[in-house]
Amino acid sequence: MAGPQPVAVEINGLTKRFKDQLAVDDVSFQVPAGKVVGFLGPNGAGKSTTMRMIVGLTAPSSGTATIYGTPFHDLKDPARMVGSIVDGVDYHPGRRAIDELRISALAAGLPRSRCDEVLELVGLQAAARKRVGQFSLGMRQRMGLAQALLGEPEVLLLDEPANGLDPEGIHWVRQLLRHLADEGCAILVSSHLLGEVSRLVDDVLVIRQGRIVAESSVAELTTAASGGVMVASVDDAGLERALGSAGAEVTRTAEGLVVAGMEARQVGELAFGAGIAVTELRPLTAELEDVFMELTAGGGIA
Repeated sequence: MAGPQPVAVEINGLTKRFKDQLAVDDVSFQVPAGKVVGFLGPNGAGKSTTMRMIVGLTAPSSGTATIYGTPFHDLKDPARMVGSIVDGVDYHPGRRAIDELRISALAAGLPRSRCDEVLELVGLQAAARKRVGQFSLGMRQRMGLAQALLGEPEVLLLDEPANGLDPEGIHWVRQLLRHLADEGCAILVSSHLLGEVSRLVDDVLVIRQGRIVAESSVAELTTAASGGVMVASVDDAGLERALGSAGAEVTRTAEGLVVAGMEARQVGELAFGAGIAVTELRPLTAELEDVFMELTAGGGIA
């Protein structure tokens, strides 16, 4: 059986203060290789500042951020280790897409052929000679992903990578990132598209007012927020009486019974003991959006 994946990104006590504003407050977390971790929070909660500190664009007030144990500035070949989209995507509007990538490849010591490969990967091969100033927002986002993927990095840090993409493009990004993670890439991705996040990520970090307020898998987070069980049986009335006698809170719905105060396993055992056949039994889960709103209410920073 495979052991735990190595830690690709490790954040310890990361803090950033801008004059009298505490933007990031003692943040610690890890991103393992082969995992996609969603980084969620309202605007101004500290997501972008944290990502900027990881790649050395903002100096922390205290704490550390390392890539496979090494600070970004000390990486010997950063383009092959880390690809990022942080604070949006910006290019010279008069420069052709292929030329933008060739300049980056030359600076990073990467082969010229890689530029054509990443343009094809992100679906921009037909626009290689087009000037970036003529790109739509969605095309610019694809261009940003091409830039981030140039060095075939082991770590991706992506701040809102699906911004401006249509539904087909969002689906494409999800498939691409899932494939890269399955190949061993560690991915930290922020997004306000919570439905897409729930389909993509392995784990979730929720940040509020500069502090991490939740860290778990999507399933754990949404199940814990609900805490109920849906059950249907051949005799709902009899099961309701048995559950009530055992101290559970039961609400009858069109689908069956919603049970609070018991785990699904306990409900199943009680039904079996009462001789009632169960036709449906499942934990109820809250929507990620509802959990997010509850965790981050009033959590932005001006």
